[in-house]
Amino acid sequence: MSDSNTTDFTNPSTFILLGVPGLEAAYVWISILFGTMYVVAILGNFTILFIVKTEQSLHEPMYYFLCMLAITDLVLSMSTLPKMLSIFWFNSREIDFSACLTQMYFLHCFLVTESGIFVAMGFDRYVAICHPLRHSTILTNPVVAKIGLGVLLRGSMLVLPYILLARWLPYCRTNIIPHLYCEYMAVVKLACAEIHVSNYYSLSVVFCVFGLDPIFIVVSYTQILRAIFSVPTKDARLKTFGTCGSHLCAILAFYIPCLFSALTYRFGKNMALHFHVLIASVYLLMPPMLNPIIYGVRTKQIRDRLLQLFTHKGT
Repeated sequence: MSDSNTTDFTNPSTFILLGVPGLEAAYVWISILFGTMYVVAILGNFTILFIVKTEQSLHEPMYYFLCMLAITDLVLSMSTLPKMLSIFWFNSREIDFSACLTQMYFLHCFLVTESGIFVAMGFDRYVAICHPLRHSTILTNPVVAKIGLGVLLRGSMLVLPYILLARWLPYCRTNIIPHLYCEYMAVVKLACAEIHVSNYYSLSVVFCVFGLDPIFIVVSYTQILRAIFSVPTKDARLKTFGTCGSHLCAILAFYIPCLFSALTYRFGKNMALHFHVLIASVYLLMPPMLNPIIYGVRTKQIRDRLLQLFTHKGT
C-alpha cells in the first residue's frame, strides 16, 4: 500500500478505500452479514429471471419490468460487493482510478435506472387496474422495450457528468476515500479545487430523480386506490391490494434508505463516519436482497412456480 496519502501528487493512479473506520475489529461479522445479503441477492434475482423466462404465463409487462428490476439489482450488487468483501477479507483497499470511475458510473447509473423502473411499474399497475381493457393495447412489448431503454438512457445521461466532473478535477490532498466503494461525493471531496458545481449537480440529480420519481409513483397509486375503493366486492378489493402490495413494499425499501443516506451524507456533519459508510452500504444491499423476497412471497404466480420447481425436485 502506498504511503502517499498526504504527499504532494496530482491525479494519483490509484485510490485507497478506507473501509469502515473504527469498526475494523468487526470486519469478520460485517463481512458475514454483507456476504449473506450478496448471496441472497444473486440467487434471488437470478431465480426471478429464470422463472419469468421459463413460465409462458408470466410473459406480461409487469413481469418484464420485474426482470429489468432484477437485472438492475444484479448490476448494483456485482459492481460494489466483491470489492467490499475483498477489503474485509484480504485488506485489498487499493483501486485503480479508472476502475473507481467505472464503479462510480455503474453504481449511480443503475440507482437512477432502478428509480425509473419503479415509476414504470407504477404506470403499469395504473393502466392494469384503472384501464384494464386497454392494458394490452397500451403496454405492448415494443412499448415496454422502449420504456426500458428510455429509463436506462436517462440514468446513463444523468450520471455521465458525474464521471466527467470527477475525471477533470485535480487530486493533490489525499488518495484515501473514506468509504467502502467509490461514491461520487466521497471522491470529489478529495479534490484540491472548488467542487461547488459537482455538489450542486449531484444535489439536483438527487432531488430530480429521488424527489420527482416518487411523486409520479404517488400520483399513480392515488389513482389506483381510487379505483380500488370503487370496486363493489371486498374480495376483488383485497385481490387488487395484494397485486399492488409487493410494489409498494419494494418502493419503500428502495427510496427511504436511499434518501436518508443521500441527505445524511451531505448534511449530517455531526454523525460518525462509520455510521455514514454503513448506511450508504446497506442501502445498496437491501433492495437487491429484498426485492426477490418481496415479489417471490407476495406475487402468487411467482410463488406457485417456485413451489412447483421445488416440488418437482423433491419428487
